[in-house]
Parts: sequence; structure tokens; C-alpha cells
Amino acid sequence: MNRKELKQQYKESRPPMGVYRVHNKVGDRTLLGTSNNLPAMLNRQLAQLKMGAHANRELQQDWNQLGPEAFEFEVLDTLAPPEEPDYNPAADLSVLEALWLDRLAPYDERGYHKRPTAKL
Repeated sequence: MNRKELKQQYKESRPPMGVYRVHNKVGDRTLLGTSNNLPAMLNRQLAQLKMGAHANRELQQDWNQLGPEAFEFEVLDTLAPPEEPDYNPAADLSVLEALWLDRLAPYDERGYHKRPTAKL
């Protein structure tokens, strides 16, 4: 393949999408999230923590106290998109995230998520 073909192939390939986890191995706490570009999102999470600018203050505090060796960044589940070019993964990613939130229950002392409030 020449350079132009490789560039086109790269543009057409889709990055892996799905559910990721930032896991505090010392405190056994979890932050779950979804992304339509898992490698980029995991890199972003790590960069924000290293810069001291993560949006989740509890996670940032634990990172500052325990250091990077206490954490692992992992992909929990991936979504295989259909071949349709206009496919929007938002709804499917939301369902996957709900399943993992239910499975791991990363609330209170087990995680960095706020417990969902009951809807009336």
C-alpha cells in the first residue's frame, strides 16, 4: 500500500468504542465511563490526573495521595458497530454503561460515582 491508501484506510477505520474503567487498586474504587474512542479517552483520563486537573475531585485526591502505581486503566467492554456510516453509538454506549454500573456498583466507598436518585 502506498502512503495515500494507508492514510485513507486510517481515516475509514473506527477506533474501539465501549466502556472503560479507572481503578484504584489500593482502595478498590472505580470510575466508569464510555467513549467512542477508548484509547484517546484513557489517554485523556491519565493526562488530566497527571496535570492535577481531573473533573472528579475524589479521584484526583486519591491519585495525588497514592500515586500512579495505585491505578490501572482498562477497557471493560467494547462495542462492535454496524457497518452503517451514519451509526450513532450514543444509545448503545449508554446501555453498556448502565450494565457495568449495575454490575460493579461504583458508588460510595466502592467508587467515584454519585448514587443515582430515585425518579418519581
